Formats: sequence, C-alpha cells, structure tokens
Amino acid sequence: MNATRPLNVVIAPSGFKESLDADAVARAIADGVRRVIPSAHTHCLPLVDGGEGTAAAMAAATGGKLVPVSVTGPVGEPVASHFAVLGDGTTAVVETAAAAGLRLVPRGQRNPLHTTTRGVGELITAALDRGYRRILVGCGDSGTSDGGAGALTALGARLLDDQGCQLADGARHLRRLARIDMSGLDDRLADTKLCVVCNPTNVLTGPHGVARVFAPQKGATPVQVDELAKALERWVEVLEADVPGASGHSLRHAPGTGASGGLGAGLAAIGAILIPRFELLLKRVDLDGAIREADLVITAEGATDSQTPHGKVPAEVAQRAKRWGKPVLALTGTVGARTSSLRAVGIDAIQCILPAPVTLEEACARGAEFLTDSTERALHTVLLGMRLAQMRTTQNTSNKYAYPYPLNGDVPDFADVDYRRLM
Repeated sequence: MNATRPLNVVIAPSGFKESLDADAVARAIADGVRRVIPSAHTHCLPLVDGGEGTAAAMAAATGGKLVPVSVTGPVGEPVASHFAVLGDGTTAVVETAAAAGLRLVPRGQRNPLHTTTRGVGELITAALDRGYRRILVGCGDSGTSDGGAGALTALGARLLDDQGCQLADGARHLRRLARIDMSGLDDRLADTKLCVVCNPTNVLTGPHGVARVFAPQKGATPVQVDELAKALERWVEVLEADVPGASGHSLRHAPGTGASGGLGAGLAAIGAILIPRFELLLKRVDLDGAIREADLVITAEGATDSQTPHGKVPAEVAQRAKRWGKPVLALTGTVGARTSSLRAVGIDAIQCILPAPVTLEEACARGAEFLTDSTERALHTVLLGMRLAQMRTTQNTSNKYAYPYPLNGDVPDFADVDYRRLM
C-alpha cells in the first residue's frame, strides 16, 4: 500500500438532543479530524433514529418536502410542527419529536404524568387530510409517557371514566380509565398503512418498561415513576379489552410497544405495524459499504450509558463495524454507568467531549466546539498508539516520528507502514 494514501474515516453519529442534529455533529467531528490529518478522507453519514430531525432527513434524502402544521404540544400549548412528504409523493413521515419532543417541554414542567402525545395524532390527521394513506411515524426523543393516549384521542377515541366522563390529557388520569369508546375513530385509518419506526428493545410495562427506564430521563421522581407504571398498566388493560385491533396482541411486552413513552402500544392497538427503526432508516445510506472501506469509524451520541447497546445509533454502527473488523471510537456528551458492556457490541473506545465541568446549558450551546476539540484530542491519542505499534513492529528505536501519512505540522519523515493493520 502507498503509505501516503489518505486515512479513510467514516463518521456516523446520531444527534445530540437539545444541542445539535446529526448533520451538525458529523460536520463538527470532520473538522476535528482535518485539524490533525488534513489529508484524511471523511465520509459523513449522519444517522437518524426516528427522533428529532428524522422527517427533515428523510425528506432531504428522497427529494421530498416538509409540510408545516400547528399542533398541540406536549404541555398543551400550540407549537409549530411539521410532517414530511417523501419523494415518492405518496408517503408521509410524522416525527413524534416534532409534536411531543422533550425539547418542547420547558425544564420546569418536565413531568411525564402531565405531558401528552395529542399533537402526534394531530399530525397524523393533517397527513390524512392531505390525502396520504401511507404514514410512517418516527419514534424517539419524546417528552411524553402517556402510552399514546393523547394521540388516540386526537384521532377520535374517547377515554372515559366510570361515570362516562372523558378524561383529560396526561398519563396521570389513566388510572381512572374505565373504558375506551372507539366509535369516533377516524375511519380513514381503515385504508391507511400506518407504520411505527421504533426501537424494538423498548417495551411498555414491567421492570424494563417505559416508566422504570425512561420516565426519570423525562423528569419523573421515584414516586411519579411508580404512579406512571400503575397508570400504564391500567391503560394497556383497557386497551386490550376495548380496542378490537388490540385483542390477541401482547401490548405489554411486545417489541417496540414502549417507543416514545408507549406511543408504540397505542398506535399498534389501532392497527399500526411496528418496524425496527434501523431496518428502514438505514436503507437511505450505504453504511455497510462505507464501513467496509473505512480505516476508522467514529460515532457519537449525547449520552452513553447502559442503554446504548439496546438499539442506540452507536451500538448499531459498532455492530456493523465489528463484522468488518474496523476500530470504532465513540464520542459522547456524558458517560454513564456500566459502559463496559459497550465493548461487546464493538465500541473500542469512548471519549467524553467535555473538557471540564460545565452546565448543561453551556454544554448544549457549545456542542459543536466541544465535539471538534475532542475529536482532535482523540485523533492524537490514536496516532500515539499507532506510533507505539509501529515502533514495536519495525523495531524502530530512533527518536524519529514515523507516522504513515501527512499530519498538520512539521513531520518530515514517513514510513511505509500499513496503518490499517496496526489499528
């Protein structure tokens, strides 16, 4: 191999919630790579997972467009939202985060007992009003945990207590749910193909259900988590009893039913098909082909923890890279507990992008800067390891630098070393 062949780096991150979308993350990482190795070839493949940015990304990838819509936000106030129309002209993409995302919930109001997915149902209705009968619902980055109750209400279902009074929005009311009247459900749904793009590892109830696993991330206290768990148990009990499409299905533990705070279960009850998100979303990019030609793979997400192996973007990227024996570096805003399990899915190294303790607000505001700087630091560490490996391989005992490709600086001597093998 020609030693001066550019280093081929695949950059395949997710977005950083409430800070940067996946495109901005990828650009910031590429800037950091080029600071260290100007000759590097960076192949940016920003990935969406059904969360924030999914509609825009799928519209852009297919030559489609965004349709602006005003809907009810997660705390009951109107928000400016949108759905996408794909380039085929027949498929609409409803992004849960655009109507019920965590970023739409003010920090002082983050309590998943109170928030609603009503706006998601309103987006589906808006797509139906414009004639679309193939609708994809992207789940992710939600600030809600109402089991999809709000969405079903917006689509015409009536949630009633034992006095026949309709319940208000919010999971806190679901413990009083006595029955669901489906007679007013939008009849256009009967001839609509409704698909939910979701993380299949998320389930509705039980010790690994949305209340226990995700509600604390959305602002719930331990007491509120217990209350929410009981509310969702009641919700699914009545769903399975009163909704014809839910009978015979295990909405409690079926893969994907816990997506977006249980929205997956609510939509599955009215006939939606739950699709593992990467099965669909990665069709727009040749991730495997890019990884096959890569020397180094860099991925990233806002928080890396014990949930990362369970369907998050870095784990999906790393598992694919592992098939080709490619090294994977993960950059992250925060490093949580029990990250040792990440090596099993193919992540070789993790680096937090924060240079020092900062507030969450500062971290979000300076996300691009921190990503670029941390990429630069990480690449210098990678180069140090390569130099050590090279010295051991070639028995080079001189003090010369012998990096195998041009760096950003005065490094006059180069060696014919296959750095891909060393990595």
